[in-house]
Amino acid sequence: MNESIKRSRTINLSRMRKHFALKPLALSVTAVMLSACSSPKQDATVYTSEDDCSSANPGHEQECKAAYQQALQDAERTAPKYNSMNDCEYEFGANQCRQTHSGGGSFFMPFMAGYMLSNLLSPGPYYSQPLFTSYSRYSPYRNHWITADGNDYGDLRNRNLRVSKNAYKPKPTVTKTMQRGGFGSSVRAKSSWGSSSKGGWGG
Repeated sequence: MNESIKRSRTINLSRMRKHFALKPLALSVTAVMLSACSSPKQDATVYTSEDDCSSANPGHEQECKAAYQQALQDAERTAPKYNSMNDCEYEFGANQCRQTHSGGGSFFMPFMAGYMLSNLLSPGPYYSQPLFTSYSRYSPYRNHWITADGNDYGDLRNRNLRVSKNAYKPKPTVTKTMQRGGFGSSVRAKSSWGSSSKGGWGG
């Protein structure tokens, strides 16, 4: 799966009787809260390469190419980074990491394992998001699709997802390295909290 990427480098409330009239401000707040709680989910597909996407979407080769290249760029910017290859491979598995240079420094980061893409056949713009995975027995997200900020989208064998539009929001740029096990700990904490802390481990 990673070989092709290496070569490329490149989301019925019950009715309640009201015995009073809501003021405009209360109505506005209620509308916002209901909207947030009922954010619709949409179909997304995971692809592992540009060709993988093009084969599944004939006639959309250019969109597949653009989405793949964008995902690679986002992966480079947002992936967790380590000071040593050993620390990176401890979390992601042997031969699943590479060295990168940024800001005058040298770091080690996991390869992008795939990318989430919104339905190209739907009207409107399409979105992509890089995904990572681990083959390490030490990892809590082994063989799972994971975003750079620790969202777990389940087993690698599942290529068809249902996600909210928020899934495609840009992730923070990672500017600091983390210690061995740091990413796995963040994923576990995110699962416990139900959401990640602002800023994640990027800045």
